[in-house]
Amino acid sequence: MKVSEQIPDLYDLNCPSRIVLEHVTSRWGVLVLSALQERGYRFSELRRHITGVSEKMLAQTLQTLERDGLVHREAHPVIPPRVDYSLTDLGREAAEALGALTLWVYRSMAAVEQAREQYDGARPQR
Repeated sequence: MKVSEQIPDLYDLNCPSRIVLEHVTSRWGVLVLSALQERGYRFSELRRHITGVSEKMLAQTLQTLERDGLVHREAHPVIPPRVDYSLTDLGREAAEALGALTLWVYRSMAAVEQAREQYDGARPQR
């Protein structure tokens, strides 16, 4: 059976949709999609924008998202080499969906911090 004929089931270990979900919702996947929603970036710009990501992890994340059809990579035949990254239509859809999650994180940080303090305060000190 072709993947396109299979009914997606995220709870099934063998369902390919689970892999896509992992790519999109990984730490670096979320940040790359969010950044590229703002505008297209060159690799070095994107690495500076997303602080903490290593060159290797950014390259792997971009390659994975490109393979999934979410990111477009455009190499320019110039010296020094220049590569631009942007979202595909599918990538824009994913980034918009993630936008609700990132907005929730921004809005909920105070409540999360308060919950953490309550949790930590209720636990016995070691």
